[in-house]
Amino acid sequence: MKTVINIKTDKDLKDKAVATAAGMGLPLSIVVNSFLKKFISDKSITFTAPLKPSKYLERILLKAKRDIKAGRNLSPLFTNTEKMDEYLAGL
Repeated sequence: MKTVINIKTDKDLKDKAVATAAGMGLPLSIVVNSFLKKFISDKSITFTAPLKPSKYLERILLKAKRDIKAGRNLSPLFTNTEKMDEYLAGL
């Protein structure tokens, strides 16, 4: 038997959730039901968010990508730790 749950949430949150679910080809009710089943099974709630680098880290990563593409600031390939230690000692 199906039933209806009425909850209060921010309009923006609902709109984003509907759009995200739709982008995955799902109605929001499937997402909510899946969450409720997991909540019952695990008896816990996990909150996660994708990691997003800071602006500073984004600049460093962009510079590193440019350096790699240009072949700059790269260490040689080592076949053993002794060679690596010798290289690092010379820096």
